[in-house]
Amino acid sequence: MNINRLFIYIFLIGSLASCTMSDFADNYTDPSKLSETTVGKQFTGMIHSNRLYVLPGYRDYFVVKRITSNRYTQATGWVNIENQYVPGSAAVNDIWDAYYNFMAQYRELEKVYNGLTEQEQEDNRLFMIAANTYFYGQTQQMVDLHGDIPWTEAGMLSQNGGDYTKSYAGYDKASDIYTKMLDDLAGFADELRGLEINQAVEADFNTQDLINRGDVELWLKYINSLRLRMLTRVSGTSEFAARATAEIAEILSNPSDYPVVTDNDDNILFRIHTLGTLMGATQFQDGLESWDGNLAGEAILSHMVDNQDPRLTYVFEPGEEANGEYMGLDPLLNPTAQNDLVLSQTLSIYNRSTFSRNQYFPGVIMTASEVHLMAAEHYLKEGQSSMAKMHYEEAIKQSISFYEYLRSISNNTEAAAPVVPTDAAIASYLTMDAVSWDAAASADEQLKLIAEQKWLHFNIVQPTESWHELRRLDKVELEFWVDNSNQQSTPPSRWMYPGSEQTYNTENYAKVQSDDKLSNQIFWDVN
Repeated sequence: MNINRLFIYIFLIGSLASCTMSDFADNYTDPSKLSETTVGKQFTGMIHSNRLYVLPGYRDYFVVKRITSNRYTQATGWVNIENQYVPGSAAVNDIWDAYYNFMAQYRELEKVYNGLTEQEQEDNRLFMIAANTYFYGQTQQMVDLHGDIPWTEAGMLSQNGGDYTKSYAGYDKASDIYTKMLDDLAGFADELRGLEINQAVEADFNTQDLINRGDVELWLKYINSLRLRMLTRVSGTSEFAARATAEIAEILSNPSDYPVVTDNDDNILFRIHTLGTLMGATQFQDGLESWDGNLAGEAILSHMVDNQDPRLTYVFEPGEEANGEYMGLDPLLNPTAQNDLVLSQTLSIYNRSTFSRNQYFPGVIMTASEVHLMAAEHYLKEGQSSMAKMHYEEAIKQSISFYEYLRSISNNTEAAAPVVPTDAAIASYLTMDAVSWDAAASADEQLKLIAEQKWLHFNIVQPTESWHELRRLDKVELEFWVDNSNQQSTPPSRWMYPGSEQTYNTENYAKVQSDDKLSNQIFWDVN
């Protein structure tokens, strides 16, 4: 029996051992030794446990994103092969196991917290609000990939005293999970704003918080920005439409009570402050560049070139034999012609100094540009075009600044220095016909502009979020080679469950098996 694939999530032991590396010896004690651990140390361990699926880890990019979201969004170019639209079992298993290993850590945190006295729980409430927020951000990604997932009963092996028979978890409805998370996040937003924080806990939180380095205001902005993301995601459904409209309006109209990320200084990032403590030096390089995984997709590159996008030289660099010309890989070419282009080294690639060889590249969780684009969509739907335009244009400016920031923190100079955007260049870009808000003929065309800017901003940095938004909005026009050899001839609508579910969680899986199809849409995907 392969224990690591058991649905009852016995990956706990391996994950706990991985978090006792010397770099974290002072901040994190193995939670399996519960007499030695604390809420703060377990909080750090929870975040640390899935770091290589938030930071640009090798397996996340090479095993997972390279063959899934990078292709489904055409952020990258690739040589067409049969069966290319079916998420590989290694990719599905990696993300599934990583999430439930992470969940096991979260459950251990709950267990430690629940064992405290009432006063100790009150004192440590800050840790639990932050932990739940981070956990919900990761859960949103899983729901948006699979739909229904085991959740409320999952990860309980330790709490169940190691009793396997009590630890097989049923599947929660995706919409129910969203409801629970939205309810809790709304409560956290109000609670954290007025929370009295114990000084000793505050000092501990400053040490243990790997995401916002103890900045409570940033956690509050992340809570509300995550609410915006989730509310926007479900805003087209009959079940959530009214709630989404009301709560988004409440958040955006009341920044003093519900602050969000509006400036790059407030971006929610998992930063690498000291090389070698969180990931290997070449994790991103090997994950993105291996097997030509960093080739530019034709559609995204052409959009940037044709419209003189100020981000172009930060995001892409010409191929070695391209004489300075930019060229992406056409997804509709036959594989032979595509291979010839790859071998010619004339194809553009993602800028190595900005991305893959930048050893300080952060894990990107939430950025100002995304938040402004969500605000633009809300105001557009409410008929407030001038407000929508303001947020749309601010999103572009924040995105340009964000890519300047990424390059500024890089410790690599192999790629040529980028062209620094001037105010005139940015202003000119905003008036390009394919970009200009005022040039759009209708609200539907303006929504398309928002969708395209999300796609451009996310690219390979947040390709999974990009794929979710491409499916939800259905406004970015991408043509795909049709794989007539496979029933899944174009990109899927969701991921299927890993094979281990059928094998080990048989009874619960049987209840969702009829819906476990690549063509089934997630509940918020109503287009």
